[in-house]
Amino acid sequence: MKKVLLVGSNFLRAPYPVSPVGLCMVAAALAPDWQVRIFDPLLDGADLAAVVGEFAPDYVGLGIRNIDDVVMEEGVSFVNDVRERFARPLRRLTRAPLILGGSGFSIFPQEWLEECEADYGVVGEGEAAFPSLLAALERGRDPLAIPGVVAPGSPPPLRAARPVLLDLLPFAEIDKRIDYAPYRERGAYPIQTKRGCARRCVYCSYPQIEGRTFRCRPAESVVDEIQQVSGRLGDVAFEFVDSVFNDPPGHAESICWEIAQRGLKPRLRTMGVNPAHVTRELIDLMVTAGFAQIDSTPDSASPAMLQRLRKNFSRADLERTATIVREAGMPTMWFFLLGGPGETEETIAETFAFIDRFVDPEDMVHISEGLRIYPHTALYDTAVKEGFVESGESLLTRHFYVSPELGRERLLEIVGREIATRPNCVRSSESTPPPALLQEAVRIRREQGLTEPMFRTLLRLRRQALGGV
Repeated sequence: MKKVLLVGSNFLRAPYPVSPVGLCMVAAALAPDWQVRIFDPLLDGADLAAVVGEFAPDYVGLGIRNIDDVVMEEGVSFVNDVRERFARPLRRLTRAPLILGGSGFSIFPQEWLEECEADYGVVGEGEAAFPSLLAALERGRDPLAIPGVVAPGSPPPLRAARPVLLDLLPFAEIDKRIDYAPYRERGAYPIQTKRGCARRCVYCSYPQIEGRTFRCRPAESVVDEIQQVSGRLGDVAFEFVDSVFNDPPGHAESICWEIAQRGLKPRLRTMGVNPAHVTRELIDLMVTAGFAQIDSTPDSASPAMLQRLRKNFSRADLERTATIVREAGMPTMWFFLLGGPGETEETIAETFAFIDRFVDPEDMVHISEGLRIYPHTALYDTAVKEGFVESGESLLTRHFYVSPELGRERLLEIVGREIATRPNCVRSSESTPPPALLQEAVRIRREQGLTEPMFRTLLRLRRQALGGV
């Protein structure tokens, strides 16, 4: 049986380590026909040269998840790190074909192929396309005939890899494929309940990667995975990593109901909830299912900006959502993205007025300045029209859009002034806590047996450092 080495390129441990669910999904798809090994750079003592030498792979897949930290001021690009830490060493260590994939790769395929001197890449989902690519190479067939497969200098694929049927995919079984111990204390076991997004947010690259329709896993399958992982690992936190958890309506409710029906008691958290579909019944079901916190990512609370960002909810929906989660005692992290097309000082004031009136002071609010520009988005078209970027210019290097009505420096000034008087508001550039603060939070939580979300512990320590109560 021939060998495939799957290499993760995410080396970030802050604010918490993220296990390589994408690579594990691909590994599960390959498992029947290939001997697969995963190299996870977050594991202590991970040595790429030693693993390549010992395993002697016939093919190597390099997963690219992160492009940069999406922070406009003093932000960090990961392009050089991916190239120097992983791609170039792999080219020196083995003659096996190097194949790229992952969400970060799918946005900039030709740029990454050139940066990494790779042989092939898969744009979009890899569970079906990657095994098909390996089979084509083994049989001497044309790899570029496979949807989503690209090579250096080849034209962009007419479409991404064909969307897979999620209810037929094997579970990732991350804890069986890597040493999961380093992720248990601060990380969470990732669970994906759907792919694709039917929304039209001006800046978003999700539809480009996963498609423009919702493809949902059956609730029974999702809960089967949670139940099996809990049986293997015991008490472990789970995070639903969908771009938006409660979209389309009814899907999140069915998952929560299934968890409750089985009498399970998992610890759950989730990424964004869509204010258009938040109801008291949904939040009550989430509390019953075991949710300890949620994220809400409205990006703005200005009615005009919600329209310009092409959000599918109104200010009234947002106010209703904030009221419901606060009355339910659901800890919530809020995320706002300021500086988009048409943003003014007045629209920013509307967002901060919403924060003051509706957001629980115990909840943390992340404020990002400027919008990262990605190709094939409405924001890209606006950015070209307004001269932020040139048509056809590579955007692998960080480019940000800021409303011309404000300008970069004025935006930074306004945000700095507003968050200075609000201890629960932090800039995105400050959202990763300093190591000393994080260590203190971990110590306090252990000594006091705290079960509150980590962000509330960190926020309390931050208030104390700022001289607050």
